Amino acid sequence: MARIEHFGTTADGREVRKITLARGGLTVCLLTWGAVLQSVRLAGVAHDLTLGSDRLADYEGEMGYHGVLIAPVANRIAAARAVIDGREYRFEPNDSGATLHSGATGAHRQIWDLVEATESRATLGLNLPDGLGGFPGNRRAEARFSLGDSVLRLEIRGTSDAETLWNATNHSYWTLDGGGDFTGHSLQIAADHWLPTTAAALPTGEIAPVQGSAMDFREPRLLTPGRPALDHNFCLSRGQIALREVLHLQGTSGLRLSVATTEPGVQVYDARGARRPGRGNYEGLALETQGWPDAPSQPGFPSIALRPGETREQITEWRFARP
Repeated sequence: MARIEHFGTTADGREVRKITLARGGLTVCLLTWGAVLQSVRLAGVAHDLTLGSDRLADYEGEMGYHGVLIAPVANRIAAARAVIDGREYRFEPNDSGATLHSGATGAHRQIWDLVEATESRATLGLNLPDGLGGFPGNRRAEARFSLGDSVLRLEIRGTSDAETLWNATNHSYWTLDGGGDFTGHSLQIAADHWLPTTAAALPTGEIAPVQGSAMDFREPRLLTPGRPALDHNFCLSRGQIALREVLHLQGTSGLRLSVATTEPGVQVYDARGARRPGRGNYEGLALETQGWPDAPSQPGFPSIALRPGETREQITEWRFARP
């Protein structure tokens, strides 16, 4: 069975539990707070592969997005509003007038139920009531984490009893060297196009070719923090398709992470404003597999509408290989 233990108590007095899974040399820790992926360890590697904390207060504070599951809508919605089923809805403007990651009442700020757990698998569930954060529909989210041989799989399911928006993601920061930043990591992304953004980090609406730009990662490239600055969506497809590998990250030691997903986009963020307490910028990379950002405002982007009777299922796998 999974090891389940007390992790901490929230500022308002609620218990948060920690679930530890293990299989095939991989050990993963989850939290019921925000469905956080708190730790990923690979046998023979001395450091954690994700940026986490042993203090719940950090997740309630500065590390509010580290490792969490974002739902109902990851990334930004321009002007904090959208038309859904012919009616305009308004959300929390928490990022320069836009809504980022569903606002302060999103799934990342909630305590999830532990639905089931075995030695190598756990399912967390959460009910999001109609109107929470401004979003319509009584919604149900489930996140199923499972381990294989050196692979972590996440299946996210979303349902609603009214038409709504749904674009969930895991927001872990990855580091394969365990050092101060990701200098010397190599990144490759199977994307021919990317989404340029405004100064407020909102898509302009252009779907730009990566060829000839600083965003061309079709071949492996060594990373230097800030060159280029990364907080952009890479366009993998025009909608959900069968699970396929889309991204490779390799550390200076040769340790390798391969990401497979069903999703049409991956937002790569360089953590320049996401410091852990006592640490610096650029400590890891967020690799957020998701739908394209601000889709409700961009008719040319794949829709993130979720209708009654539908189940939105998203799958992402992280596969690790030692040198």
